[in-house]
Amino acid sequence: MADTISIFFVGDIVGDPGIEMTNTFLPSLIKKYDADFVIANAENSHEGFGTNRKIIKNLLNLGVNVVTGGDHSFDKWKVFDYMREHDHILRPLNYPKGNAGLGFSIHEVPKKNVKVGVLNLQGRTFMKAIDDPFSTAEWALEKMREETHIIFVDFHAEATAEKISMGWHLDGKASVMVGTHTHVQTNDARIYPQGLGYLTDAGMTGSTNGVIGMDKKVAIKRFMTGVHQKYQPASGDNQLCGAFAKVDIETGKCVHIEPVTYPGLNNSATD
Repeated sequence: MADTISIFFVGDIVGDPGIEMTNTFLPSLIKKYDADFVIANAENSHEGFGTNRKIIKNLLNLGVNVVTGGDHSFDKWKVFDYMREHDHILRPLNYPKGNAGLGFSIHEVPKKNVKVGVLNLQGRTFMKAIDDPFSTAEWALEKMREETHIIFVDFHAEATAEKISMGWHLDGKASVMVGTHTHVQTNDARIYPQGLGYLTDAGMTGSTNGVIGMDKKVAIKRFMTGVHQKYQPASGDNQLCGAFAKVDIETGKCVHIEPVTYPGLNNSATD
């Protein structure tokens, strides 16, 4: 059997409930899945918007190798200097030049004697008007493949069609592409013809007793009034969502991918 590298991905960590779930269960899940490399999206980890140094360092201590971001990566300016200094914290590469941080990085995995590349991109449909993620991906992958053919992509996007299109675009160029941002896990994990492991959205790590991790009363009021209300993270019925993939070390092709949900949705009512 071909030698593989196991990659575990934690979907959008939302506020304190998401951090609590990650602190409590990630180490055991890493052990359960025998993960060689761990990635976590933490763009919603600080109060539901953005992240900070303390959270990043905590994730590293839990076994996370790379922290990815999205449209809230720049919400907390105090983390900008940290983003400039370290390659284990990423933000979407296709933001205009001049912004803090890196959009991709490559990391050694001594246990497997290989390198893993991680690329963070953001979609444009129903989102901010930033640079084209498709051409950005082409440029980045060409650079990354000079060092490794094991490449994981976190595509932070709203539209399912844009994510699926990106999957086809990356097939044969990357190993795994997992979507983030919608906070609702999809059940469409598959392997594309040329070996890309694909999942439209990994879901979120946080409270399901709300609206995509946020207080449901505020969310309902926003929809009913059409007026901005400040969101606060919800609490209760917490879960950890993500994805698990295995990649053939020799070819860089994905041989297994599945969504992960722990402990699963609670079907009982919560006040």
